[in-house]
Amino acid sequence: MPPLYRITITGGGMWSKIIGRGKTIRLTDLEGGANVSMLLYNAAERLERYNMPDTLKGQQIFFLTAPYCIHSDMGRIFCSVTEDTAGWHDTVCGCTQARTVEKKYGVKTYQNGRNDFYRNGHENFIIELAKWGLGKRDLIPNINFFSQVTSNEEGRLTFDQDATKAGAHIDLRFEMDTLVILNTCQHPLDPNPVYAPKPVELSVTQATPPGAEDPSRISCPENERAFINTEDYYHLCA
Repeated sequence: MPPLYRITITGGGMWSKIIGRGKTIRLTDLEGGANVSMLLYNAAERLERYNMPDTLKGQQIFFLTAPYCIHSDMGRIFCSVTEDTAGWHDTVCGCTQARTVEKKYGVKTYQNGRNDFYRNGHENFIIELAKWGLGKRDLIPNINFFSQVTSNEEGRLTFDQDATKAGAHIDLRFEMDTLVILNTCQHPLDPNPVYAPKPVELSVTQATPPGAEDPSRISCPENERAFINTEDYYHLCA
């Protein structure tokens, strides 16, 4: 099925749009080593947001891959991971800040670097949020797609620099009309001493509606209940 929309987002770039219920976003790591930080909000009521604790504890997971789901703070499903060739996506490390980018990579401002100036995830999120009437108080924990972070028994986090190869992709099928905000800045734990964020391709296609035996829906009882809550929400809104 040809995509309804396609764009290449440059390394260190940002993007936001409302993705309708019944659409699938495919993110593709074009060169290997990309990171896509994402925030999610209910398009109609933006006080409803992605809830990291509920997403993780309900499914008893630490990372995202198929067939897991991404939950809102109202007990509904924003989207389901329907296909994933990367296999592991970070949920706990947040995004880069201006001070961490400066400490790790040095300083390159717009005045001396023009469009090659050093960006950070926090400021990119703030810029995109402002386009939708949102701001700093609306920031929430983000997901980092294509970044693998593991924990040892002491809780020390380790970033796998070689986890994702060129061409890896993940498909997110949206179960709600969702405001999607993302940036492609490097992961905060990326050990690369060089500022080198990678580009990604984003495409949108029409999704096949999930059935009663959909793998994401039946993967755990919490997902089944959240799908029912989502369906009830749209029946009442129709």
